[in-house]
Amino acid sequence: MFTSLVLVLFLYYCYIGSTSSVLASIDNVNELSVLLSVKSTLVDPLNFLKDWKLSDTSDHCNWTGVRCNSNGNVEKLDLAGMNLTGKISDSISQLSSLVSFNISCNGFESLLPKSIPPLKSIDISQNSFSGSLFLFSNESLGLVHLNASGNNLSGNLTEDLGNLVSLEVLDLRGNFFQGSLPSSFKNLQKLRFLGLSGNNLTGELPSLEKLQRLELAGNRLSGGIPGDISDSVSLSFIDFSRNQIRSSLPSTILSIHNLQAFLVADNFISGEVPDQFQDCPSLSNLDLSSNTLTGTIPSSIASCEKLVSLNLRNNNLTGEIPRQITTMSALAVLDLSNNSLTGVLPESIGTSPALELLNVSYNKLTGPVPINGFLKTINPDDLRGNSGLCGGVLPPCSKFQRATSSHSSLHGKRIVAGWLIGIASVLALGILTIVTRTLYKKWYSNGFCGDETASKGEWPWRLMAFHRLGFTASDILACIKESNMIGMGATGIVYKAEMSRSSTVLAVKKLWRSAADIEDGTTGDFVGEVNLLGKLRHRNIVRLLGFLYNDKNMMIVYEFMLNGNLGDAIHGKNAAGRLLVDWVSRYNIALGVAHGLAYLHHDCHPPVIHRDIKSNNILLDANLDARIADFGLARMMARKKETVSMVAGSYGYIAPEYGYTLKVDEKIDIYSYGVVLLELLTGRRPLEPEFGESVDIVEWVRRKIRDNISLEEALDPNVGNCRYVQEEMLLVLQIALLCTTKLPKDRPSMRDVISMLGEAKPRRKSNSNEENTSRSLAEKHSSVFSTSPVNGLL
Repeated sequence: MFTSLVLVLFLYYCYIGSTSSVLASIDNVNELSVLLSVKSTLVDPLNFLKDWKLSDTSDHCNWTGVRCNSNGNVEKLDLAGMNLTGKISDSISQLSSLVSFNISCNGFESLLPKSIPPLKSIDISQNSFSGSLFLFSNESLGLVHLNASGNNLSGNLTEDLGNLVSLEVLDLRGNFFQGSLPSSFKNLQKLRFLGLSGNNLTGELPSLEKLQRLELAGNRLSGGIPGDISDSVSLSFIDFSRNQIRSSLPSTILSIHNLQAFLVADNFISGEVPDQFQDCPSLSNLDLSSNTLTGTIPSSIASCEKLVSLNLRNNNLTGEIPRQITTMSALAVLDLSNNSLTGVLPESIGTSPALELLNVSYNKLTGPVPINGFLKTINPDDLRGNSGLCGGVLPPCSKFQRATSSHSSLHGKRIVAGWLIGIASVLALGILTIVTRTLYKKWYSNGFCGDETASKGEWPWRLMAFHRLGFTASDILACIKESNMIGMGATGIVYKAEMSRSSTVLAVKKLWRSAADIEDGTTGDFVGEVNLLGKLRHRNIVRLLGFLYNDKNMMIVYEFMLNGNLGDAIHGKNAAGRLLVDWVSRYNIALGVAHGLAYLHHDCHPPVIHRDIKSNNILLDANLDARIADFGLARMMARKKETVSMVAGSYGYIAPEYGYTLKVDEKIDIYSYGVVLLELLTGRRPLEPEFGESVDIVEWVRRKIRDNISLEEALDPNVGNCRYVQEEMLLVLQIALLCTTKLPKDRPSMRDVISMLGEAKPRRKSNSNEENTSRSLAEKHSSVFSTSPVNGLL
């Protein structure tokens, strides 16, 4: 009896197994026929899909652009950048396991299929699709990423978009959608990126709690900026430019703590600029130009310590230029042209710490132009239209103008009063410092900071500040614990420190120090060097906020970068990697790093040699702007080719001559920068197993050249999937090869690199055909690189 039961069970499981096998086989046959049906409606002029055919040995999971799951069912179709045209067959909806569908950067001009299978990712961008968008049913609830930008889609956005409750990225930029935004948008509470720029949309925007980036430029949005937009507490980027918004600026917009960019140029915004900028500490880009704003420029703008660009041109602003703005530590671009500003140019404006561009043309400014700083060489066009300005780069002041200036006694009295108040403040601050120092020592002797306190015979902690700080040494030390550690490198451990009292987030690097270092007493030398580095001011250099040290430990305090480092972004270890999937973003990062290095090499005296340029030392802010970081190995170079006593840098990035001569100059940074360029271009690390033993990325690329292998194969397929994009990337690849030439004398300077990158600037896809684009790029190629040592290799 028992034997019979075992036999029955055995036969049952055999039946179940064979049934599953048969069903899987049937699924595979069905999917194969569906794929062939999809191919039959496509036009493939370059024969990319030549392996899509019936064969006894061919498995459709190995076909070009097809990826299957562990069950052998098609889960991903990636046909991007294949120059395909024709029509997308409705039979694609029969691929029941499909989760990702990418046909971007092709030439499709047909209507979209009426229905699609339940997918997680759809990318049909950079085509010429017309008609309306898909209809989304309840089966599409799992869709996370939808990119239909750069097409000719039109009509209204339908309410069924609100069914996509899992959607995180919705990019419909550069189409012809019209009408108001669907009210069902309020259901998209997981949405992080909303791109609707370049359409004809109207209406209002619902509040989306997790939204991080909002792009609505170039539409016909009217009414006012929604007052509840501040409910989206994660917002870091808002662009309402080139619309028809007719309202005042809501003060609540400045209460979005993470807001980094607010752009509302070319609208009809009226009223005064809110005087509440102290509530917006992260703001780095403010563009209110070409509106009808009135009133004065609020001095509280100066509290935005991270503000890099301030554009208020083409308004009706009056009053004087606030002196506080001229002392902002990060402000690089200030455009106040075409207003009705009065008074004189503040004396300190020429020596503003980071200011690179100033335009005050066509106002009512008077008095002499200060002759200091960059005002000595400012373009006179940036001062024109102010009949009362004189001196400096403008014609000399007349006797009448000097007399008028001398009558500004009221202004002089204000300055004197300011000095008196300042002196009184300094005295008060001195007294406060003495009291604080006494309490400071008392707190530390009582163990206020736990393990980090000064022991017997050890110095108390000292905080050297390079900017105005809203925190103390004890605030920093309280955050130095294992739970806050976010990284570890050759020079130290990095902690994330959140300052609750000032709502500031810092990155604190605790430097490694050996017993020998402590015994040698090298702290004083390092303090002197850090003091010099703390004076660096550039938009592409991470700001050094302070230096915390005693006789045994040293910590460098930086501003915290939201998107981590470039290495993790390229190689997929952080969320920023999802935003680096287009070539323009990577190009902008490469250009930013080049500007930062040019500043270190050419504008600092003596020049600064970083010596450890690598992707992990390039940080990305919320706008994906590059910031060079980690000067733990940098040295201020007083003379060329100074020899140092240690090999610094990271393997794979080190220039060949540095390893055996230990001679350092700007050329070793340029070599390392070339390696970073290759990382951006290929998506590969400097050292990969696929390169072969003892072969780095530089040699890997050069071998392809020597072996006459197409360099398109080396480009990152996630970025260079369109022919015109590949051509733009190959131009930059030539720059990378120049930077990594073996002989230092053959490498360009960073200023030369910036010039070449300017000529290789990517272009948005135009309406003309790709042949014309290729021709224009070829002409640009020959003009820029005609004398290049690698000219002709590509």
